[in-house]
Amino acid sequence: MIYWDYYPKIDMHGEFAVTAYTIVHNFITDQIKLKNEIIVIIHGKGSGKLKEEVHHILKQDKRVLKYHLDPNNLGQTLVHINIKS
Repeated sequence: MIYWDYYPKIDMHGEFAVTAYTIVHNFITDQIKLKNEIIVIIHGKGSGKLKEEVHHILKQDKRVLKYHLDPNNLGQTLVHINIKS
């Protein structure tokens, strides 16, 4: 069993989809500098708009190796990043 609580995370509750790019991009940049290969983005369940925007951003980011919803908590996404980029 993997314990996602040990990985760096950012909580985006209350953020707007239009500001998501800057927040996610900067978080990934910081985590690459810190050599953290796995991160957690908490977007909540809500209407799903923020989750959709976060996933769109992750899909476009070449530093992201893969990402998926946490099967135990659909309000967060687990992201594997390339720390060598």
